[in-house]
Amino acid sequence: MSSFRSNKLARFLQNLPGFKTFGEYSILPFLFLGGAALEYVMIHWHFGEVNFYRTFKRRQAQERAQTIVENYLSKKSEEKNQ
Repeated sequence: MSSFRSNKLARFLQNLPGFKTFGEYSILPFLFLGGAALEYVMIHWHFGEVNFYRTFKRRQAQERAQTIVENYLSKKSEEKNQ
């Protein structure tokens, strides 16, 4: 276990289930579960009536509308110049 800088980290990893089989990669299932929990919280945790995905979708729709309007206006200005 000399590749770890911290003895506490080395002891923690050695005590994980499956460490003898998978080595340092035995922590991956815990990381996947943590990522899934974070994703669940981002979907289901609301601040008032807003959550992460509603805000993301709104911003994405605004950007899309902005590009449509810019494309329309640039075509109109090209038609006037011709």
